Amino acid sequence: MLQDIHAAIDKLYDEMVETRRYLHQHPELSFKETKTVKYIADYYEKIGIPYKTGVGGNGVIATLKGGKPGKTIALRADFDALPIQDEKDVPYKSKVDGVMHACGHDGHTASLLALAKAMQQFQDELPGTIEFLHQHAEEYAPGGAKPIVESGALEHVDAVFGTHLWATTPLGVLQTSEDVFMAGADRFTITIQGLGGHGAYPHETKDSIVIAAQLITQLQQIVSRRLDPLDTAVVTVGIFEAGKAFNVIADKATLTGTVRYLNPAIQENLIAEMEKIIKGVCISNDADYTFDYTKGYPPLINHAEEAKLVLEASKAVHDIHTRETVVPVMGGEDFAYYTLHKPGAYFFTGANLEGNPYPHHHPKFDIDERALPIAAKTLITAYMAYQERS
Repeated sequence: MLQDIHAAIDKLYDEMVETRRYLHQHPELSFKETKTVKYIADYYEKIGIPYKTGVGGNGVIATLKGGKPGKTIALRADFDALPIQDEKDVPYKSKVDGVMHACGHDGHTASLLALAKAMQQFQDELPGTIEFLHQHAEEYAPGGAKPIVESGALEHVDAVFGTHLWATTPLGVLQTSEDVFMAGADRFTITIQGLGGHGAYPHETKDSIVIAAQLITQLQQIVSRRLDPLDTAVVTVGIFEAGKAFNVIADKATLTGTVRYLNPAIQENLIAEMEKIIKGVCISNDADYTFDYTKGYPPLINHAEEAKLVLEASKAVHDIHTRETVVPVMGGEDFAYYTLHKPGAYFFTGANLEGNPYPHHHPKFDIDERALPIAAKTLITAYMAYQERS
């Protein structure tokens, strides 16, 4: 049966590409995916698989109940895009100014839709129930996964699996982890309030730019000198905003950045260390500050047995020639909320497009579309393997 399923998926390759390219041309930002939701709902309406919209916000869940008893397993794909201008010279370039599928979510959606269509042919023979989970707003915290979990939509689910088309990994390579796979991802904003003045008279001011520069340097000491070397973390200041004139000392500076970590136990320690440094630098410079810290996605921690199952099951997917257990990546993923709530695993499906070296979130990002059926086949193979577990 599995070989027949794989063959049915392969026959839908052209449709997957067409779907992916349509979505690529019509991207929508997180929490604003109304047209994409309608596209997904219309697809399920057309093929006759029951579905629900408005799950946890803009989420869509379609349900295919098999003709044989078994477990209920959710297979997840996200569908939001990013505020990036598409700079690729391709026929399927984004038609929406300043918005782009720069992370492969269009491909995730295309794979899952085609998988649903393929599996409908095998419904009578299918053990258990597949929940095709289409999630909104992965790219922007608080994300779509958390409200979907909180809605209770997955309470009856036994396990959840998902994949990310990974543009920096070669085609035919599957990567996962049996523990922490992706980092926790938080956001912070620090505002320094000094005293502005003329650039020629710095002694009469409290230079917010100089204070912020000191702060940036000292924040790096959290990882290098205040954190256990065996713990992994990143403190990055990505935005430095201050000043409007070359001869004026700015009264205010704003720093915005991200904190990444793998061990949930060190999150509070990182926040406390940041607060100490900010307070100390500002006191020494007689300046005021505000520190706003937003906790984002927790680390994505795979369940070991489910990750092993994916690795073993993928041996039946002939398009995959290499399976790797890899060290965690410092990118974040709100799939983390699913594995906090249910057994499951997340994995990367290699999708590197030869001649395109650009990573995720780059204006020239693209994928090898031959990865689309590989993703679909791996998801359903993991599903079938899970059904066979005692």
